[in-house]
Amino acid sequence: QVQLVESGGGLVQAGGSLTLTCAASGTIFSIESMGWYRQAPGKQRDLVASITSRGTTTYADSVKGRFTISRDNAKNTVYLQMSSLKAEDTANYYCNGDFRSSINSWTRPAWGPGTQVTVSS
Repeated sequence: QVQLVESGGGLVQAGGSLTLTCAASGTIFSIESMGWYRQAPGKQRDLVASITSRGTTTYADSVKGRFTISRDNAKNTVYLQMSSLKAEDTANYYCNGDFRSSINSWTRPAWGPGTQVTVSS
């Protein structure tokens, strides 16, 4: 019903920058919030940043001041601008959120494939 596809990952040098894109498609009436998550091998999937329909943003302490989340409502797309990247930022990055598929129905989509970010030290 709602599909999520992440893109933009790659290999970067420490201190470098990268921008990730999350495109949502399908039956979308509205989006309440969207967030970026990351998971490194052997670790939990943690929330990195989120943005609400009102534009309120939240960041994990580990990325505060370095990452910026933004959205393009017309395109149902969310971005994550990353700078001053560190080796510990290496992970598979995913997006997800809370969607309305109709005026009466909420849905949280299945996880997409994610996009790998690797930061060399």
